[in-house]
Amino acid sequence: MILDQVACVFIYAYLEDKQTEATMSQTTTMTVRISGALSEFVASNVGENGSYENISEYVRDLIRRDKERVEREAFGRLHAELTRAFAAPEESYRPLTAAEVIARNRG
Repeated sequence: MILDQVACVFIYAYLEDKQTEATMSQTTTMTVRISGALSEFVASNVGENGSYENISEYVRDLIRRDKERVEREAFGRLHAELTRAFAAPEESYRPLTAAEVIARNRG
């Protein structure tokens, strides 16, 4: 029973990720205004002496890293939930829908 719920969670996560990939294939132009110390910090990371060729490359990398962090945190919550579930005595199990598991892990 718990494995069925786990399978539903993984299927949902896979479908949600595919939907995100489809959405992200569209190009969006954004304008961001920064000044002072933040502007200087960005400038120090871009160009000849920086790690990035241009600001767009830098911002894309920051967004990718943040996305990875959010995904790691979500996986950590799922891992903790599964660890608790498998450690619990079988008589303490109660049926949950995939939506209930997902909602609890987003919290």
